Amino acid sequence: MAMQVYHGNLQKRLGVTAGICILIQHVPEKNGDRYEAIYSFYFGDYGSLAVQGPYLTYDDSYLAVTGGTGVFAGASGQVKLRQLVYPFKIFYTFYLKGIPDLPEELLGEPALPTPAAEPTPDALACAPHATIENFTN
Repeated sequence: MAMQVYHGNLQKRLGVTAGICILIQHVPEKNGDRYEAIYSFYFGDYGSLAVQGPYLTYDDSYLAVTGGTGVFAGASGQVKLRQLVYPFKIFYTFYLKGIPDLPEELLGEPALPTPAAEPTPDALACAPHATIENFTN
């Protein structure tokens, strides 16, 4: 199943993320689970990023960036996952190395990551001014 990905400022639809998560352990004392995750982020014409590692539903997680395509070719580093609303609202923070500066359209200050945070109506509707060009749907 693919999940929609929005810019951190919630103003634009960037693409999707899709992959697999395998349940490794239920952690009752933390009311959550630990998964092994392997998935990719797809950003239309800009390319994609592949990530892998432990995904915790009860705490912040850090997954390794294992590679990329397009403007992300040669990427390494990590992505931080902050679970806001399990299972479909996650705030991602990328710490990328090994690539040139990214296009301005992908950068900027994020909105405050809260469970109530929502993309703008235009981003949800995929209005042309609220998406990246040829975004992955």
